[in-house]
Amino acid sequence: MARRPARPLGTIRVEIVGTDLPGRRCGPDPDGLWYENIHVGIVREREAVDRVPGDAAGAHWAFDMPVKIDEADNLDFGGPYVGGPRDERYLGLIWVREDSDGSWPVFRGAKFRLYEMDRSIFEAALQPGKRLVGTVGLTDEQGWPRCATVRPPAIVWSVV
Repeated sequence: MARRPARPLGTIRVEIVGTDLPGRRCGPDPDGLWYENIHVGIVREREAVDRVPGDAAGAHWAFDMPVKIDEADNLDFGGPYVGGPRDERYLGLIWVREDSDGSWPVFRGAKFRLYEMDRSIFEAALQPGKRLVGTVGLTDEQGWPRCATVRPPAIVWSVV
């Protein structure tokens, strides 16, 4: 029997609020050089968009995330800001640096794993007038731009 497609459930307004940015310079990299003119952007279709300088007072990204529900009552998240296979969906930030040729290569990335979060937070955020807000410190414990999987307490999720 063919599996029925998930049905739309609604849209969640998501906001990521970045605090404590690490500055425009960090390092050294594996070659002993410093990363210069670093910026952070939200991942949209595998690109860093809406980049914010690493020495900004703060960062803020906002977007809509469609939510579907399948026949087994599982939530699924979509839209251009959501990455990963169906059972491993995530949101992410990408750290880039400006090279001398004007390109912006990626040197770090951070993931917020939606599939690890409690379903109740999404159900609350789907209510009219509500939004899901993740507040994250963007400098890690070693003074570098925050990367890898980011979990509480480094990020605090709330519905407002």
